[in-house]
Amino acid sequence: MEFIVEKIGMSRTINVPSIPVTLLKVQDIKVCEITEDGRAVVAYADGKKRNKAIEGQQKKYGLSPEYNRFATLKVANTETGDIDLTPLSEAKRVKVTFTSKGRGFSGVMKRWNFAGGPRSHGSRFHRAPGSIGNCEWPGRVQPGQKMPGQYGNAKVTVKNEIVSFDPENRILVVKGAVPGPNGAMGRVRISK
Repeated sequence: MEFIVEKIGMSRTINVPSIPVTLLKVQDIKVCEITEDGRAVVAYADGKKRNKAIEGQQKKYGLSPEYNRFATLKVANTETGDIDLTPLSEAKRVKVTFTSKGRGFSGVMKRWNFAGGPRSHGSRFHRAPGSIGNCEWPGRVQPGQKMPGQYGNAKVTVKNEIVSFDPENRILVVKGAVPGPNGAMGRVRISK
């Protein structure tokens, strides 16, 4: 089963020893249409985006204007309406997928944790990558060589244990960190 969540932020439990946790708010999702393979077209609210395509979908499924995003998820529902949250109450582990924070074009020290060169005067080798290839043979840079480039802003999936779930407030508490900034939208998939 899959759910769309918003990252609230990190905290910790008050027991001893305390556990670092991430709070996720399960979004209010409407199941619009269920296919034969157990997947469903769902609608949820995210921002104020509106266009004719979205308005056509809202009219087709009889949705109010705040439901302006659509996705395909695997759900426990057998009929349309509000999403069924009972699988989250029984779950122990989840796979959480978010887009990581984008750090732009980064050098090798930031992107790959290279050590760099000596900081002293006259070294002329401070934050550069150093040698990237071999000698005369094979005469090219090997594929997969760690180089400067775009860092972050990529889809990242992590496994987390569920600490608790509050179905009334729709707050899911998972152990450890989750990629992405606070307020980001992502997906939670029950793995166990």
